[in-house]
Amino acid sequence: MRVILQKVKQASVKSGDYYQSIDQGYCLLVGIGEHTTEEDLKVVAKKIANTRIFEDEQGKMNLSINDVGGKILSISQFTLYANIKKGNRPSFTDAKSPEIAKEMYEKFNEILRGHQLEVFSGVFGEMMDIALINDGPVTIIFESVEGKIQ
Repeated sequence: MRVILQKVKQASVKSGDYYQSIDQGYCLLVGIGEHTTEEDLKVVAKKIANTRIFEDEQGKMNLSINDVGGKILSISQFTLYANIKKGNRPSFTDAKSPEIAKEMYEKFNEILRGHQLEVFSGVFGEMMDIALINDGPVTIIFESVEGKIQ
């Protein structure tokens, strides 16, 4: 499992008539790989919920998203598993099949909600327009293999 976390002041997603937006929080780009397990979902969600990258009164990154009442905009992104070792056209065979990936993506969002996080999402498998204002910028890559953060 791979997740790119961007700390944002604002973020939104639009797909046709569908629209979601958040203010302060995280925009997550979520990739479900061929070997992603439910344990990977759990450890990454827990790590994201507990990561302290918001500033405290002294200006130090010391507060979690829950500490500041932030929200999450979660976007599925199979292209995080692009393989570009051969040629110039990416291969996505390392990504989980869409049917299973959708279930796992929805489960991941539910696990995040279980950490008392307010989670909004894009439309799985659709082309989307994503807009955001980075805060920092702060961007962190989370990866889990066999239930262990890498």
